Amino acid sequence: MHQHAHDHHHHDDHPHDHDHDHDHDHHDHDHHSGPGGYDRYRPLVLLLIALFLLYRSFLTVRETEFVLLTRFGQPVYTITTAGLHFKWFFDSANVFDRRLRIYNPRPSEFLTRDKKNLVIESYVAWKIENPQRFVETVGDPVAAEMRLHDIVWSGLAAQLGNHDLEAILSPNPEAVKSGQMLDNLAALTGRAALTQYGIQVVDVRIKRLNLPEQNKQSVFARMRAERERIARQYRAEGEEQALSIRADADRQKEEILSAAYKDAEKIKGEGDAESTRTYSQAYSRNPRFYKLLRTLESYKKILDEKTTAILSSDSELLKVLMRGENAQ
Repeated sequence: MHQHAHDHHHHDDHPHDHDHDHDHDHHDHDHHSGPGGYDRYRPLVLLLIALFLLYRSFLTVRETEFVLLTRFGQPVYTITTAGLHFKWFFDSANVFDRRLRIYNPRPSEFLTRDKKNLVIESYVAWKIENPQRFVETVGDPVAAEMRLHDIVWSGLAAQLGNHDLEAILSPNPEAVKSGQMLDNLAALTGRAALTQYGIQVVDVRIKRLNLPEQNKQSVFARMRAERERIARQYRAEGEEQALSIRADADRQKEEILSAAYKDAEKIKGEGDAESTRTYSQAYSRNPRFYKLLRTLESYKKILDEKTTAILSSDSELLKVLMRGENAQ
């Protein structure tokens, strides 16, 4: 009985050992098959990395752009030509717009050489000329315009301080020098901005020119007084010319009327003489008919439909009207 029990014990141990070995072998098989699965994806991963690096090695530059390449934060070189360009994949591309920009500074008050205050609103046309210098000094357009404001303000103050108000605002076009002044200002500010910040100032111009509110009324009063003085001068000159014209016209009128009166009197005299000769001839031929004709003509002039005549019985007119003949 004891031996049987002992054999039975060994018989139970054998299956246990067999199962343990089987599980151990199965575990080892799964462990060695894992790396083999990763090796199948390795070429795909390497291909993706190569494509990404290739993509990072090319860049496209537009006509309206500058591209500044930096390596680990340090500028390397600037690409200014449009098209496809190569770069190292670890270089970074900083894009800047190379087109013209317009900056409108806030209105500022300035003093001219003759101590006149002016409020001037101007504009500045500028663009990025040296991207590397631009990045090193200002970095972005907003900061660049702040620097431009300082440069233009100081330059405009210096230019206005060297000119009188008449050189900027005058009714005489030949006295105005603002165009030349602004050209000089653009050249001076352009050199300073290019040297300091890599910015090219293309043009500086005045948009609006005004007077401080406290000075407007006095200036307007002086302007009105000047215009009134000129108007009075023009009126005086016009009145003088009008008097001269009227005097000449009156003189010509008197000369014309005198000559016409002279001619008229001469013609009347000749007519009266001719009439007298005609009447004399008619009277000498038939005195009674002539007397009757002259009487009728006088009646024709003094009698009309509105005339009422009271005649006596011995009136010559009554005799003519009643008997149709003149008295003897």
